[in-house]
Amino acid sequence: MPTQRLSVVVTRRLPKKVEERLSELFDVTLGPADRPMTRAELAEAVQDADVLVTNLRDRIDAGLVGQAGPNLRLIANYGAGVDHIDVATCRARGILVSNTPGVVTDDTADMTMALILAVTRRIPEGLAQMQSSNWEGWSPGALLGGRIAGRRLGILGMGRIGQAVARRANAFGMQVHYHNRRRLREETEAELGATYWESLDQMVARVDVLSINCPHTPSTFHLMNARRLKLMKPEAVIVNTSRGEVIDEHALTRLLKAGGIAGAGLDVYEYGEEANAELRELKNVVLLPHMGSATREGRAEMGEKVIINIKTFADGHRPPDQIVPGML
Repeated sequence: MPTQRLSVVVTRRLPKKVEERLSELFDVTLGPADRPMTRAELAEAVQDADVLVTNLRDRIDAGLVGQAGPNLRLIANYGAGVDHIDVATCRARGILVSNTPGVVTDDTADMTMALILAVTRRIPEGLAQMQSSNWEGWSPGALLGGRIAGRRLGILGMGRIGQAVARRANAFGMQVHYHNRRRLREETEAELGATYWESLDQMVARVDVLSINCPHTPSTFHLMNARRLKLMKPEAVIVNTSRGEVIDEHALTRLLKAGGIAGAGLDVYEYGEEANAELRELKNVVLLPHMGSATREGRAEMGEKVIINIKTFADGHRPPDQIVPGML
């Protein structure tokens, strides 16, 4: 008799080719529409599925995991970050968790540099002038920004993405500094031309641009709090393409309004779509709708990772991208 195919519930619509491949391999139920599942829909999904394919908008907390049916054995996340999943509770229930690391490293690093340039060179202000037909012609003193070559870039989190940002920053002539949970090997530091700071406070106080590239974990929540934000130089800017919760968003807003730092470029927010309305009113702030990984290539490769993780699990092996609490 043929082996029964795994029941896979996908909480959000994925690229068409990814959905087609999943459907070829498994008994797939797709989300009802291209919107986040409600709490009730998620509860129904965990009760019935063998595998749940989640994304960063799905909050898989202990309460939801407690409602899981006996068949749920894998949560295959479509994305690298798993801070929305209670991995420890899943492990206690015998539910594996996997993610899709590495495939959007370059995409996110590209967006980090784009935000650095957008803030320091005032690109959105120039764009707004042209779109509103208010441009009165070239002027020597109009929309003056700052040159990034020679500036100190501080990278908070020197994993795959942080290192990719460092390589790009080197090409722009920036001086690379970093703070990380663990110091990199000497040969890696030499390759990146990166200077390690054991003290985050000391690094923050000395850099011209601060790039947030660490994951959101209990230890990084509000790592850039009000006290640490105030250590930054008045002419410095901060860019975040990682997770909004790493920065105290209200404290950042107050500092920007007071002129405590020169600007910010944000692709992620502590409060999601309810991003601080005051931030949107500031001319020295560039806001993007979580576009860091939004390339056709990246989305397709994320889907392939999900499929490989589920297929490997279905074959009785450990998913190659399995997450365990000790990794967080």
